[in-house]
Amino acid sequence: MFTIEHEFDATVITLVDEGEAPLQEDITINSFAECVTLEQWDPRTDRVQKITLSPEQLRDLAAALDLPEGVYALRASEVDG
Repeated sequence: MFTIEHEFDATVITLVDEGEAPLQEDITINSFAECVTLEQWDPRTDRVQKITLSPEQLRDLAAALDLPEGVYALRASEVDG
């Protein structure tokens, strides 16, 4: 399950784990113009862990999900569509 909310400066997506136990904590994704952050509560440290991706890193991650093992560099023509 997931939710999508549009706020003033970001789109916020929350991913809720509905799989088999043990379940993972929710992941909150904040999409800003200049970056995307992923946050997840870590019960071991009692803190929220945060990862920040640039738009280019997010683009590369999306492409990597559909590619086989290897080393890749996206060219401008591949990015533009």
